[in-house]
Amino acid sequence: MTHKWRWKKYLPERFGSRCRVLATGTMNSALVEFEDGAKFITSRYAVRRLT
Repeated sequence: MTHKWRWKKYLPERFGSRCRVLATGTMNSALVEFEDGAKFITSRYAVRRLT
């Protein structure tokens, strides 16, 4: 897992959860998969790379 979820307003139960970006699309969208296998299409601003 290379990223973490950073939006508390959307999907607040996943705030700080580790995820990975599977694909990026137009209009700054990304397909994100969490550790439990759930997948969402969201804005790329919603995730940040882990340091």
